[in-house]
Amino acid sequence: MSTTPFSVTSLELEGLKLVQLAVHGDSRGFFVERFQLERFRQNGLPTEFAQDNHSRSAPGVLRGLHYQMNPAQGKLVGVVRGAILDVVVDIRKASATFGRHIAVELSDLNGRMLWVPAGFAHGFCVLGSEPADVVYKVDALYNPQSEAGIHPLDPDLGIQWPVASAQLSKRDSTLPRWRQYFQEPSF
Repeated sequence: MSTTPFSVTSLELEGLKLVQLAVHGDSRGFFVERFQLERFRQNGLPTEFAQDNHSRSAPGVLRGLHYQMNPAQGKLVGVVRGAILDVVVDIRKASATFGRHIAVELSDLNGRMLWVPAGFAHGFCVLGSEPADVVYKVDALYNPQSEAGIHPLDPDLGIQWPVASAQLSKRDSTLPRWRQYFQEPSF
């Protein structure tokens, strides 16, 4: 394994950033700094977080699409085991890219993280035959009274999830459809 340089790339949806971590590896394994204050500050990334979260999901699991209104949350998402297809949908009604989505593969080996600012619904599905451990820092505390979501399998979104039979939680399977989002309070 070779060394990859640290870089930050702005993606097509305003505010969304792909972070390529500097991965230093050889035949023994690898080392990576997942967060470095000055490097994040210099690249316009957030440096203050309120909470760290860790989820483990089995193969075929699809989580999302979730967002929080009050307070709205930005998320720095990465994977420390396995691989996921990470998907974000722009839910900012005044945005020129409202309703569009981006999908990025994040894994324990590719050294990528995704900065997802407030105003996006977020979800992911596990790729491959192994579980995935997803870690994410959020810039506001979780408030269960203001959590919301959009059904991740709604065909109106046009998301091509790469799982034949997605495993959804009971909550996610009952989330409102995209057309219902227009009638809810929003960003």
